[in-house]
Amino acid sequence: MTSTGQDISVYFRTELEDAGDIDLVVVLPTFRRPEHVVKTLKTIVSQRPDISFATVVVENDNEGLAGAQAAKDFFLGHPSESIVIVAHQRGNCHAYNAGWSMALETYPNLKAIAIIDDDEVAAPEWLDCLITVQETTGADMVGGPQLPVFEGDGGQKWKRHPVFTPHYDTTGPVPILYSSGNVLVSRSVLDAMPQPFLDPAFNFIGGGDADFYSRSKEQGFCFAWAADAWVAETVPARRTSASWIRARSLRNGAISTMLEHRRDPSFGGRMRTFAKSLALLGASIPRGIELWSKSGLASAGLYHFYVAIGRLMAEFGLVNEQYRTPEKN
Repeated sequence: MTSTGQDISVYFRTELEDAGDIDLVVVLPTFRRPEHVVKTLKTIVSQRPDISFATVVVENDNEGLAGAQAAKDFFLGHPSESIVIVAHQRGNCHAYNAGWSMALETYPNLKAIAIIDDDEVAAPEWLDCLITVQETTGADMVGGPQLPVFEGDGGQKWKRHPVFTPHYDTTGPVPILYSSGNVLVSRSVLDAMPQPFLDPAFNFIGGGDADFYSRSKEQGFCFAWAADAWVAETVPARRTSASWIRARSLRNGAISTMLEHRRDPSFGGRMRTFAKSLALLGASIPRGIELWSKSGLASAGLYHFYVAIGRLMAEFGLVNEQYRTPEKN
């Protein structure tokens, strides 16, 4: 490994093209999923967009390095423009920041980055769909659906739960995005936004991506949705347990409060957020009944209640670090 001087080490690199010819970089963070990261890579290298692209794999397990080794072995057998790096500081924000910074540092004429997670596989036309929607809408960032694929029996019903439902259904401009697990980010955004791009304060909570989008929107950047640019996300059986879904719902609420406090940290702003949380708590009963009826899932009926409770808990600093213990996430 060679050091880059940014608490990032280059583990492996394949140079098949001039770095100046690369227009797009796919960034793939990974943490202790060596088997699945290979599945993800297979769907990345099979993409055939009309522009030259490279792949940057970001290993965030500083000790095990199983994902880095798996990616290296894959690229040795499937040569393509690629870099495997190690982000030595643990945390998903550190991993994303390392990958984005490496892409900018290595490929001077980069036009955009696309991000996919190591528990996902991409549709055959994934990159083409993201690029096409970006070109037709002029959006600075384009997201796509993360479609859950549940492990174990009886998982299909959970597709109707809001924790697993894509935020939008239709291709076109949207107010904002929420997830970094399937997104195209234009170079103009990367040049304008301060580094680190994702705030490490969200490393183990989640929400660093939502915070980044919120700050980007304040800077005037716009968003779009590409319904056909889907990725399939493997969902382990433990994520359909009542405790996990409750924790994720509470976390979603807590993140929304944190983002609202960041946008307006004044006393008046905090009081408005608190009042909104109380209003959402009151509305959670009729909204829950409606969602239960629509989805057919009794547990889905509790989603808005838990979100409201999570918002109120965050007012007192009670935020669950769901990513702190990866084997339980």
